[in-house]
Amino acid sequence: MAPSSALTERRYSCAVVIRTPTHKFVIALKRTLSMRNVALVFFCAITFAQAQGLRSTPAPSLVYAVHDPDAIKDYEANPRLVHAMVDRLVLAVTGQSDVAKAWAKLVSPNDKIGIKISAIGGELFTTHHDVVDAIVDGLTAAGHPRDSIIVWDRSLGGIKDAGYRTEAGRYQLKAIAPRDGYDASAVLSAPLIGKLVWGDLEYQGDKGKMPLLSDTENTSNLSHFSRILSTEVTKIINVPVMSSSETNGIAGCLYNVTIPNIDNWRRFTQGFGFGAGSIAEIYSNPLIAKKVVFNLMDGLVAQYAGGPQSQPNYALHHATLYASKDPVALDVVALKRLEQWRARSILPAIGHMADYVKIAGQLGLGNSDPNRIEIKNVGR
Repeated sequence: MAPSSALTERRYSCAVVIRTPTHKFVIALKRTLSMRNVALVFFCAITFAQAQGLRSTPAPSLVYAVHDPDAIKDYEANPRLVHAMVDRLVLAVTGQSDVAKAWAKLVSPNDKIGIKISAIGGELFTTHHDVVDAIVDGLTAAGHPRDSIIVWDRSLGGIKDAGYRTEAGRYQLKAIAPRDGYDASAVLSAPLIGKLVWGDLEYQGDKGKMPLLSDTENTSNLSHFSRILSTEVTKIINVPVMSSSETNGIAGCLYNVTIPNIDNWRRFTQGFGFGAGSIAEIYSNPLIAKKVVFNLMDGLVAQYAGGPQSQPNYALHHATLYASKDPVALDVVALKRLEQWRARSILPAIGHMADYVKIAGQLGLGNSDPNRIEIKNVGR
């Protein structure tokens, strides 16, 4: 069986192989091996190789937090207060005294800007539209036309119930179209084999049957980045919800711009360490790492179990927004709070499922060491 990287190079003009920079692993796999064993072999090899070539320790990271108990009441956000909170955060992160100048420091006039939200939580647990409105207002003040700004997630689902509107004069609200929404030239290859489903770019169903009724089983070790990510935006404002993930520990900054932006993604969300290194590797791709300029985590309502889908029984009014240029540090801060709330409710820890956050630190994507992260409160 030829290495997947060679196959990728033959078939695509632009490809990314999830592997270590200093080692290549060529393993002859018999068909009798289970997918779990194959994944475990590769994961151990990747983790070992990463440990051999760690990058230099980055400078200490700052995570800014702004809390206002009046910003959220009975799951209803106060637009004026939320807007002020967002403004304070961008001013703090950039060190500017003017909101327009602050956003102008993050994006240039020629940039095509995308705001990556989290819409999987439905009405109550989607990124609050008031947060997005404040960001768009700031970008507009910096000279970017509203209708040039893309706000997106894989699927928008019940997003309109969360307050989003599509009328003219606001911004472009987009979902990733099944199949056609993925870029055939922007490929990543990973050791985990995934079962393709309808909507994945390379899914092949039975002829003459409805796709959802097809008996054909497709598997692949390839995924494709969304066209929005690969070609439609040059700078990304990353706005996840402060939420746990039942399969990946936390659906935070790293998760929000990786898993929802690729097809054949289910293989990275199998829990118990599956795909742990891969999420960090996916984020490190220039299509993501070089485009994300600002991370703002929506913690107005935080969910500490059952996420990222809606689970109101495990949610609370946290009334806090966080921001940082370092996605790893922000995930570390959020994960610590989620663990505290889980411990209070006598729920098991989830940190072991978020090992990719530590691996992201090892890859130089940010700080995963709590001792090198400083939290600054920017006041009410």
